[in-house]
Amino acid sequence: MAKVAKRRCRYVLDFYDQAGARRWITLPKGTTKKQADEELKIVTDQVLKGCYLSERKVPLFKGVAKDWLGYKKPKLRITTWDCYEGHVRKHFAFFDDLKVNRITTAKVEKFITACQTEGMNIHTTRKILVTLNQIFSYAVRHRLIDHNPLRDAERPRDPGETKKEITVLSPPEIKSFLESTPSHKYRVLFMLAVTSGARQGELLALKWSDLDMANGQLHIQRTFQKGQFFTPKTRTSDRWVDLGPATKRELKKWKLACPKSELGMMFPNEEGNPINYTNMVNRHFLPALRAAKLPKIRFHDLRHTYASLLLGQGENVKYIQTQLGHSSPTVTLNVYSHLMEKRNPKAASRLEGTIFRK
Repeated sequence: MAKVAKRRCRYVLDFYDQAGARRWITLPKGTTKKQADEELKIVTDQVLKGCYLSERKVPLFKGVAKDWLGYKKPKLRITTWDCYEGHVRKHFAFFDDLKVNRITTAKVEKFITACQTEGMNIHTTRKILVTLNQIFSYAVRHRLIDHNPLRDAERPRDPGETKKEITVLSPPEIKSFLESTPSHKYRVLFMLAVTSGARQGELLALKWSDLDMANGQLHIQRTFQKGQFFTPKTRTSDRWVDLGPATKRELKKWKLACPKSELGMMFPNEEGNPINYTNMVNRHFLPALRAAKLPKIRFHDLRHTYASLLLGQGENVKYIQTQLGHSSPTVTLNVYSHLMEKRNPKAASRLEGTIFRK
C-alpha cells in the first residue's frame, strides 16, 4: 500500500510500481506533508496507468523527439520527414533539456506565447504544433507520460485572420494565356492543368500509359516531387479524371510530337525525365502570363480555376470532389464555398413550385 513516511526529517514516498517492485522516493528538504501527499497521488496515478518511471529513467524531450523521428522515417515520404526533422531541429530547443514528464500544459502555452511574441507566422506555429502533438502522442503510447500536455493547451488564434483569397482566371483570360504560350509542350501542359484540375506534382508525373483516350479519362496515380516519384498520399488522390474533346485533341497532337522517353513521360525534359517545376514556372508559366497581360498568379491557381468553373456551371459538389481528389465533399466546400452564388432566386422559385404545385 502506498504511503508517505518520514525519515530523518524528510518525507519519503513508499509504494509499489506497476511491475510490483517496491519504490522509495525521498522528497527535498522543506517539502510539506500536503505537498508529499500530492506527489504520492501523482505517482499513484502513474502506477495505475502503467506509465510510472523512476526519475533517472525518464528521457529528455530531445531523446523522445529523436526516437519519434526514427519511428516515422520508414513510414513517410522523405519530403514529409524532412519537414518534421526541420521542426524538431529548429523550433523545439525550449523543451529539449526537459524531462518529458515535466512538460505541462502551462509550459506548452508558454512556448506558444514565445513563438507569437517572436513574430513567428501563425501558420508556421500551427504546423510545428502538429509535429509537437505527434511527439507527445508517441510518448503517451510508449508509457513515458500519462497524458498529452498539448491536448488541453489553448491554440494560437488570429482575430484578424481571413480566408486567403483564391485567384482564378476567366475563360477569356485562359484563352489569352494559352495563346501566349509559344511552346507546344507547355501549352498542352497548362491546358491540361486547367481542364483536369490536377496538382502540379501529379501533372509532372504523368505518363502516356495513364491516358485512356477511348474513355476520355486520365489516371492520376503518382506524383513527382523533389526528384522522386511517390504514390498518392490518400486513397481519393488516386483517381480517374474526365477530359473534354478539345483536351483530347490537343493531347493526340502532342503525343505525335512528344519526344520518346524510356519512362514514357507525357511531358519529358531533354533527358526523358519529368520536367523541373521551378524552371517550368520561371521560364514558361510566368512569361506567358506577362505576355497575356494577366496578373501574376500561382501555378496552383490553375487548379482553383478548374474548380471554380465547375462550380460556376452548377456541377455536383460530390463530382467535383472526386475529380479534385479531395478526401470528402466537405473539404471541397471548405475551400471553395465562397465562390458559390450567394443569391439564387430561381432556386427559391423552383422550391415554391414544388410546394404549391396545383
